[in-house]
Amino acid sequence: MRFAIDVAQSVLDDLDDRLRRTRLPAAAPGQPWSAGTDPAYLGELIEYWRNDFDWRAAERRLNAHPQFLIDIAGTPIHFVHVRGDGDDRVPLILTHGWPSTFAEMLPLVPLLADGFDLVIPDLPGFGYSGPLTGPTTEAAIADLWAALMSQLGYHRFGAGGGDIGSGVSTWLGARYPDRVIGIHTHHIKFPPASRRVGLSTAEQAFVAQLATKGADDYGYGIIQATRPDTLAAGLTDSPSGLAAWIIEKFQRWSDCAGEIERRFSKDDLLTTVMLYWVTGSIGTSFRPYRDDDLGPELPMVDVPVGVTMSVEDAGLPREFAERVYSDIRHWREPTVGGHFFAQEEPELLAADLRLFFQLCRE
Repeated sequence: MRFAIDVAQSVLDDLDDRLRRTRLPAAAPGQPWSAGTDPAYLGELIEYWRNDFDWRAAERRLNAHPQFLIDIAGTPIHFVHVRGDGDDRVPLILTHGWPSTFAEMLPLVPLLADGFDLVIPDLPGFGYSGPLTGPTTEAAIADLWAALMSQLGYHRFGAGGGDIGSGVSTWLGARYPDRVIGIHTHHIKFPPASRRVGLSTAEQAFVAQLATKGADDYGYGIIQATRPDTLAAGLTDSPSGLAAWIIEKFQRWSDCAGEIERRFSKDDLLTTVMLYWVTGSIGTSFRPYRDDDLGPELPMVDVPVGVTMSVEDAGLPREFAERVYSDIRHWREPTVGGHFFAQEEPELLAADLRLFFQLCRE
């Protein structure tokens, strides 16, 4: 079924009223952003949100891409489907992560129009896709995507993405090796504990790096995994709180050297925030964190794999990836680009996707 985003004016009027009554917190001691979202920047963003951001223009930009809603095993899935040019096109399903939506992948559309059929869904429970009835594991989403591609008439296809999208793509390769041409990612799936024995010196250093980073940065994930409903109560009710929770990750995780608008305009940031706000989906977007331990252990993945590393994973040794992927055909060390790679470096990512899938065909 064709779909277009069309938010009721009453929702926008309610949002404006809530933004008008925003109460900003006092900044913690220290440098801006060191304790989370900088209240001064948040106030500037909210002022722009109320007075300058044009949601109807954002709707038109999003609706310029053909969108659909389809029921897969009782779950409504929202996706963009763009059929490309050429006779020998590669069907490619691109999956975003958290805190993103399908919009993260849209900069790739014009860059891959020649040679690819693109399927860009919202993850279950994100944006306009409904939540799963069972645990929201990466393996379960992979099964859903395989069914989606079947319904669209694609028996063989490629997969790509980062963050949760990397895990989903990896599970597609693990569970459907006869159907998946190859998978491309800018975040590898880390090996399970059973395959972290006999680590090299470089691997040990990287694991220690992960632990240090997690101690500083993973508080959000623990809350989303253990108290998602408590957190969602505040973020579903407060647009300024929702914006603060989301944009801190764009500042923290992108390759922006601490200056968020080096990579993202206020319109970019608010489009993402709005897609969570108008759908009320921030709480259901936490379910992959809540359900992460409910998934099966990841087996070795034998389909071809391409990796374009983001600066988030600087120091990641290739041998660590080879504990998950047996056939790495493309490997780019990190130079630029962060967590939101498709928005930050779409030209580089599109070029690597083209190169990788050409290698798969050869």
